[in-house]
Amino acid sequence: MKRSITLVGNGNMAFAIASGLISSYDLEVVGRDMNKLNDFETRLKTNIKKTLYKDFNAQDKTLILCVKPANITSMKELIKGRAKTLYSVLAGTGIEILKANIDAQNYVRSMPNLAANIKKSMTTLTGDTACKDEALDIFGSIGYTLWVSSEKELNIATAVAGSGPAYLALIAEALADGGVKQGLKRDDAMKLMRGLFAGFADLVQDVHPAVFKDAVMSPGGTTAAGYSALEENGVRNGCIKAVEAAYKRATEL
Repeated sequence: MKRSITLVGNGNMAFAIASGLISSYDLEVVGRDMNKLNDFETRLKTNIKKTLYKDFNAQDKTLILCVKPANITSMKELIKGRAKTLYSVLAGTGIEILKANIDAQNYVRSMPNLAANIKKSMTTLTGDTACKDEALDIFGSIGYTLWVSSEKELNIATAVAGSGPAYLALIAEALADGGVKQGLKRDDAMKLMRGLFAGFADLVQDVHPAVFKDAVMSPGGTTAAGYSALEENGVRNGCIKAVEAAYKRATEL
C-alpha cells in the first residue's frame, strides 16, 4: 500500500516533485483555486486528491511545503492541525520561521531542483535527524540526495544545485548560440548541445572535472584555444560569483 504525501501549493516546483513522486506515493495537493488544482491533475495525467485550504486539516500528515517564501506567514491561518512532518522547499526560509507558522512534530528543509519531474533532482536536506531516513527515501524517489548538518550548508547547496539549472541553461544556450554564430543551423546546434550535456552528465559522475578537462585538452589544440577564451572572459569567476550571490540572497530571504 502506497504511503500518502500532501503537497501544499500547486506551482512549478510542486508539479516537478509530484511528477517524480506519483509512482511511489498517493498524493494530495492543497491550493487556493480548484480550477488550478484541476489543471494540475490534468497535467499530471493521473488522479490525485485535491483539497482547498478551507477544507484542509494537516493533522498527522506528511507535508511538502511548496509555496512562495513570501507566503509563509499566511500559512499560519490556512493550515490547521499538527502535521507529522513538514518538509519545506522554501529557499531562505529557516526552520525557526517554519515553526512559527506551521505546527508539526518534525521539520526538514529540502532544496530540490526542477529536474525532479524526470527523477534527476539534486536535493539537499537538513533538519530533525529522526526524519533523515524518511527524507532520503522520499526525495530519493525524485533523484539524488545529500543530507547536510546545518542550514548554512543547505543555503550554500541551494546556490549550487537549486539555482544551478538556470546557470547551466545559460551556458547551454550560449554554446548553441556560438555554434550558430560560426555557421551551424540552429536545430543542429541545439542537437549538439543536448547531446553534449547528456554525455557530460554521465561522465562527470566518476571523474573530477579538472581531470576530465585535462584529458580533453591537447597541447595547442582547439579545446585549449576555447578554454583560454573562457578564462579570459571570466567564466570561472562568473560561476563562483553566481554561487556567492545566490547564497547571500538565500540568507536574506
